[in-house]
Amino acid sequence: MLTSEQIAELKAKINGRRVVASISGGKDSAAMSLYLTELGIEHDRVFMDTGWEHDLTYAYLRGPLTEKLGPITWLEPKRKMEELVLHKGMFPSRQRRYCTQELKVFPMKHHIKALQDRGDDVVNTVGIRAGESEARSKMPEWEWQDGFDCEVWRPLIRWSEQDVIDIHKRHGLTPNPLYLQGAERVGCWPCIYARKEEVRLIAMIDPARIDRVRELERLVSLKAHDRAAAKGEVLDNNPSWFQARNGGTGECWPIDTVVQWSKTSRGGKQFELFAAAERDAGCMRWGLCETQVEKKDE
Repeated sequence: MLTSEQIAELKAKINGRRVVASISGGKDSAAMSLYLTELGIEHDRVFMDTGWEHDLTYAYLRGPLTEKLGPITWLEPKRKMEELVLHKGMFPSRQRRYCTQELKVFPMKHHIKALQDRGDDVVNTVGIRAGESEARSKMPEWEWQDGFDCEVWRPLIRWSEQDVIDIHKRHGLTPNPLYLQGAERVGCWPCIYARKEEVRLIAMIDPARIDRVRELERLVSLKAHDRAAAKGEVLDNNPSWFQARNGGTGECWPIDTVVQWSKTSRGGKQFELFAAAERDAGCMRWGLCETQVEKKDE
């Protein structure tokens, strides 16, 4: 925790600027908003709606988060995820990660620009922790963002996951229900970067989302084949959400193949017997397992 002198220095650095905090429905951004409140720093809360979050996340944003944090402004992109994918006729990938730009970056830049045009000096505040990845571990707490024409502040950059859990408990804020079902990350459901265990969890607790991905793959494949035919070409495979490659053969893995693979152990050959334990791990991490036990009818 900061000392009173450090808090005073921080407020002097902000110096009346408008603090805009990105809220995702996840634990880190919620912790950031709670922390700013503890510091006595007024801030706007904004959520970039990709249209690809889980229904539980949307309900959590409208319910517990709004009740505990205060009003949250929802920013809408020109096209949400499914419409954007169909408009482009291709899925985002590591080489063409247009989803982040069009669904999150552009709406936030537009929002900040509107505030700046009316005379506000903005601080763009994000709940990023160094422990999340090697890339994030190299990020400073403060730096200038040319793209947003303002400073970015990362208040939680040196926080641990336990710090995040502790501030939730301190303020009586229950976490996004997806964490208690075993999810380690919430947000795009799934992200194109989803790990093996994340795909497995989604298939287990939300098979309807797998159905939506499958339908997207079908529609994008139709557009891709039509586009190739117009050029006199023939595609040798169908586009897929994860752009996975089958053993280096160049054949994209459709979502159902990815789901089957997600249920296997390392090496992808043997099915794991205890994958359902991920749910227990989620509530154990938050110390809330006892509240998830269903009472039997007496």
